[in-house]
Parts: sequence; structure tokens; C-alpha cells
Amino acid sequence: MSQESTSQTQTQGAAPKTHSSKVYALMTSGTIVSRVLGFVRTALLAVAIGASTTMADIFEKANVIPTVIFMLLAGGIFNVVLVPQLIKASKASDNGRAYTSKLLTLTIVVIGAATILLTLMAGPLIRILTLGWTPAMLALGTVFAYWCLPQIFFYGVYAVVGQVLNAHGRFAAFMWAPVVNNVVQIGVIGAFIGFFGAYSGQTDQLATWSTEKTLLLAGGSTLGIVSQAVVLFWPLRRLGLKLRPDFAWRGMGLRHVGKLAIWTLGSMTVGNIASLVNSRFVSAATPARLSLPDGGASVAGEYALNTSQLITVLPHSIFVLALATMYFNEFTKSFQEQRPEGIGPLLSKGLRTSAVPVVFAPVAFIVLAGPLGRLFAGSSSTSMLQGAAIGQLLLLTALGLPFKSMHFFMLRVFFADEDTKTPMIIQSIIATLCVVLAFAASIWLPATQIAAAVAAIYGGTNILSAIIAHRLLVRRYGDYGSRHVLDTYIRIGVMAALSGAVGALVLAALGGYTWGFAWSSIPAAFISIAVVGGVMLVVYLLLLRMIRSAELDNFLGPMARFVPNLRR
Repeated sequence: MSQESTSQTQTQGAAPKTHSSKVYALMTSGTIVSRVLGFVRTALLAVAIGASTTMADIFEKANVIPTVIFMLLAGGIFNVVLVPQLIKASKASDNGRAYTSKLLTLTIVVIGAATILLTLMAGPLIRILTLGWTPAMLALGTVFAYWCLPQIFFYGVYAVVGQVLNAHGRFAAFMWAPVVNNVVQIGVIGAFIGFFGAYSGQTDQLATWSTEKTLLLAGGSTLGIVSQAVVLFWPLRRLGLKLRPDFAWRGMGLRHVGKLAIWTLGSMTVGNIASLVNSRFVSAATPARLSLPDGGASVAGEYALNTSQLITVLPHSIFVLALATMYFNEFTKSFQEQRPEGIGPLLSKGLRTSAVPVVFAPVAFIVLAGPLGRLFAGSSSTSMLQGAAIGQLLLLTALGLPFKSMHFFMLRVFFADEDTKTPMIIQSIIATLCVVLAFAASIWLPATQIAAAVAAIYGGTNILSAIIAHRLLVRRYGDYGSRHVLDTYIRIGVMAALSGAVGALVLAALGGYTWGFAWSSIPAAFISIAVVGGVMLVVYLLLLRMIRSAELDNFLGPMARFVPNLRR
């Protein structure tokens, strides 16, 4: 991007550099803390109930339903349709008080009704979303679901209040609220281990499960989500909007929003239904492992698959999500102010800047797949096998990660232009392909290999989705400097691969490929990850500095303003 284009983008609608840097730092730090605590929570949960175990899969199944619906809300109408409306409303004489009051009231009523309905359907939902489960598994899954499904309401409140704050430029609170959730859940799981002990490797967990365990595990999970939503009301109050219940929804512009939301809801519905269908195929691994030695600890199920996704999405969540949220508001302003020529340079810079972490990440995941899996495999007698199961899934998804972030960034342009139809088309193609491939895998492969097949499908379709989004974006808005972006990813990719080779040698010395020290315990896995990851990171940054990567300067820029001599 030329210096002239950069200057034009910064002066026309972009936030002041200092302010943007502070916001980015607050958002990123909140996400980092939240993700680190989320990893602690996941690692503790594996200690409590295992990773590739019957109980882990049953709890994950019950807990995934409200999570998927949250993704529909946060990634759907609240996140990409209502934000432009909220930004417009915030410019009114009342700073958006009337519109926001109506929106919050509407959300509470609609989400509340949906939550009650879905909670009453807990039993049928569990039966529909599983394959081959025994009556005992279905019964416990239903009980878990009764405790977990109320999370839907609080996920919805969290989503809409968070977007109100974002529309008023208060990005940090939305990113920091999950920290409260993770702190609560860590405390609950710690209490679970304290009261009932850690999972020891026994194969028949259902025989020793109790009502008290259900109450603490599932009830504690819901308590964390409640805390995450409630904590946002303090910064909301500080906006000074003096919000009140308002049922006068006429005149909110819901007809206009509805036209946009039709495509967004369609897109998110297709995507989330595909996710639920795929999870149904993967659920077949839970009963299939019961007849295997060691309870089938080496067989990945739904919990292991979702854990691998949690690990691999970390760079995207920390860096790309924060950047894209800020860029999305700038995209929106450019379209509203009829400055479409500023979109291309802004998108190009965003993609190239995010390349620094998202290209390094898959290399790190490939090298460290074993120790990472072991870190989240608990402390039982079969923990090495469980860690290997998670590690295999990490390998299969890693290469598609940069494309996932590119696709996410590109879609923000369409959403900012209030075009929700194009993302719907892309999502429908990818979701349909995922379901077809997963269905084929469920027919041709044994149930013990379905999780690995779905992980590979996710990795491959991430690549395809980025290619489709690129083609449609260029056709609509013109080229955004894609050759420059591609060249950046290739150059940075070579440096990442070289750092990965060095990391692999260090990990080999720690027994990472021979069931040695790196596999011996959770602390050993953590030490191995820290040592190898640290060496890789230092080598990577030195190599980028040697080739004088401008993207490294852009990436470190916001942080360098707070950490003296960081650029050096």
C-alpha cells in the first residue's frame, strides 16, 4: 500500500492512531487473558473428567447447544447487522438511548422465550444430536442439557450489550467479560476435583456419577456465563444512556434490519446446523470406544475435537478478531461516508498485518501438536493416549488456519456494506460441502476415525472459503492488492517454516517424538511448549527482522507504544 493511500485512510474516518493503539492493546490483552484462563479451565476439566472419555463427550454434547446458538447471535444479526444501526443511532440527539432501550427489551423477550422453549426440549435435542448412544448416556446428557441450556439467554444478553458498547467505542469491556466467566468456571472445576477427585482412568464413569457432580459441573458452567453477561451492565451504565424497558418496537427500522437479517440468519442457520450435524457424526465415537482396550483413550470424540478447535483458534481470537472488529467499524464508516476507495488499502493492510501471527501459528501447532495435546489430556493412567488423540486433530486443522482468518477479514467488508447475501452464499457452499464430506466419512470410515476426518474437512474447507471470498470481493470492489498480500504470506511463511525446523530439533531433544519428557506430565508438557515455542518465536522474529518485514513493524506498532524498545 502506498504512503499516499495510507495517509488517506488514516485521515478519512480512521480513529486517531494513539486512541486506536490503546483500544487494540486493551482488546488484545483482554482476549489473551481470557484465552489463557480458558486453557486453564480446559486443562482442569480434563483432569476432572478426562479428554477422550465417555463423560467428557456427554458433557460437551450438552454444553455445545447453547454455545452454537451464541455463535449464531454473536456472529449473526447482533454482530454484523445491528452494529451499523447502533452506530447510526448513537449519532442521534439522545446518543441512541431510545433505540438501545427498545433493542435490549426486544432481545430479553425474544431470547428469553427461545431459552424456555429449548430447555423444555432438552431430551429430544440430545437424542437428535447423538448417534448410537446408550440409554444411560442419553439420560445423563439430558440432565446436563437442562442445566446448560439456560446459558442461551445470558449468551444473548452478553452479545447485544457487548455490541451496544462496541458501537459507542467501548471495545475493551466486551473482550474482558469472558475473563470473569473463566475465573468462575476454574473455581467450580477446582472445587469439583477437591470434592470428588481427579479422573483416574476408569472405563465406566457412568456407574460412579452422582447428582452432586452434575450440579457442580453443569451448574457451575452456567454460572460462569451468567457472570459474563451481568458484568457488562456496569460499563453499559457508565455510557449514561439511562436505559429503560421499552416495548414500543414500532419505528425501530426492524423491517429494514429484517431484510438484512434474512440472509445473515440464513447464513448462520446453515453454518450452525452443519456444525450440529457434524457433531452428531462425531458423537458415534463415544459408544464405539467402550469396547476397546483402555476404554478407547486413543480415540478422539467430540470433546477432543472441540478442544483442538479451541487451541488452534487462539491466534485468530487474540489478533484477528480484535483487528477485524476495529477495521469493521472503519469499513462501515467508509461506506456510510461514500468512500469505497478506502476499503482496498485498509483491507490489504489488515490482512498483511495479521499475517505475522496467523502464519507462524500453524507451524507452531504442527511442531508442538504432541505436547499441546498432552497439556489438555488430564492426569490419568491413559493421559498420553488421550493427548496423542488431541495432537492428531491439531495436525489436521493447522494448515487451514491462515485462510480462516483471511476469510473472516474479507467478510467484514461485505457486512460493512450491509451485504449479507454474499456471506450467506459462501457459508452455504462451505457448510453443505462439510456435511456431505462428513456424511461420506461416516459411511466409509469406522466411528473411531470420524473426529479425525471432520478435523481434516474443517482444515480443507477453510482454504476453500478464503478462495471463494477473495474472488467475490475482487469482483465486487476491485483488487485490494492481493498479489502484495500473497507475496507477504509466502515470505513470512518461509521464515515461519525455518523457525519450525529449529523448534522440531529442540522438541526432539526433549523426547517430544519418543514419548519422553514432553509427554510425562502436564507440567513437563507446559515446560516443553514454553521452551520450544520460545525458541521458535525468537528465531521467527529475528528472521523477520533480517528481511526487514514491514508487516512486523505494523504488527508490533500498537504494542510498542506501551512497551519501550519493543521494536528494537
